[in-house]
Amino acid sequence: MQIAKVRGTVVGTQKDPSMRGVKLLLVQLVDEEGNSLPKYEVAADSVGAGVDEWVLVTCGSAARQIPGNEQRPLDAVIVAIIDTIHVEDRLIYGKKDQYR
Repeated sequence: MQIAKVRGTVVGTQKDPSMRGVKLLLVQLVDEEGNSLPKYEVAADSVGAGVDEWVLVTCGSAARQIPGNEQRPLDAVIVAIIDTIHVEDRLIYGKKDQYR
């Protein structure tokens, strides 16, 4: 899994029938210090994430192991919304601190 920040939405009016109803989000990967990396992914949202939220993204075959995704052409899925990240007793990210 990778940590990422939701940067925006991706909308496609014409897509594979198996992708109907799937919300797609543009996410930017984040390093262990909380710094944005110059790498982006388009990920299917399975948890109701929104723009500016930090999320966990699973990629590759793990993305297709989520129930209902087995027959979808997915390479990345958001599987959790992050509340906090601590590294060596330091708070790297806190969701409640973000909205103050």
